Amino acid sequence: MANFTIADIKALREQLGTGMVDTKKALEEADGDVEKAVEILRLKGAKGNAKRADRSTSEGLIAAREQGDKVTLIELACETDFVAKNDRFIALADKVADAVAAVAADSVDAALAAPAGSQTVAQLIDDEAAIIGEKVELRRVRTLSGDKFEVYLHKTSKDLPPQVGVVLAYSGDDAETARSLAQHISFANPSYLNRDEVPEADVDKEREIVTEISRSEGKPEAALPKIVEGRVNAFFKQVSLLDQDYAKDNKLSVAQVAKDAGLTLTGFARFKVGA
Repeated sequence: MANFTIADIKALREQLGTGMVDTKKALEEADGDVEKAVEILRLKGAKGNAKRADRSTSEGLIAAREQGDKVTLIELACETDFVAKNDRFIALADKVADAVAAVAADSVDAALAAPAGSQTVAQLIDDEAAIIGEKVELRRVRTLSGDKFEVYLHKTSKDLPPQVGVVLAYSGDDAETARSLAQHISFANPSYLNRDEVPEADVDKEREIVTEISRSEGKPEAALPKIVEGRVNAFFKQVSLLDQDYAKDNKLSVAQVAKDAGLTLTGFARFKVGA
């Protein structure tokens, strides 16, 4: 008979979060040697990771960390909302966010290579995924530099961790308006800070499309330039933060709200789980 007790099974389950049957089998195989049982369970989990490689990860959470003049935003993804709200997954996200922020990584590759204790972030995620039993991946990372920051993390459900995260970098003293603008970004989902950042190819493509639409509507050729520019401006109001109508008062642009509050917006990042 294997040299272990029910208490040994319970202790190992609490340590690793593994199932009763798998834990008991590992201890039996290891003849009660706890360290060997841990190796068996991790190896089994690692094999499971390989099998889960092609699974989709549409759930997860957003986390942020501020380090001096930088803020790092991450999206850690998993397969189910059950795992997303699990304490072990949330603790993993905290460790990953800390490690990634410590090196100010601005890409997933750099973040995965960052040290996390005695291992890398990639190894930490793989080890924890083996225990959690789902595919877990660091999907996105962004680090912003700035004078001041407003971090807004939004829960789409009270039962889940934050599903939307925004970091707004700015200079100025009106923190209340900065927070309101971060909330605006969460809702309005701009792609760029201002229209100068929008790729010229995207603008040209939009101009081509709205020109064709205007012609198909029978608009007079002489009026096309003005009509097209109006529609291109509408495109800018969709994708450029400063051009957008302010969510709390659509008679004002975000640019005007920031100016009135004495704020200069210098950058932002917005992540939404699964988007």
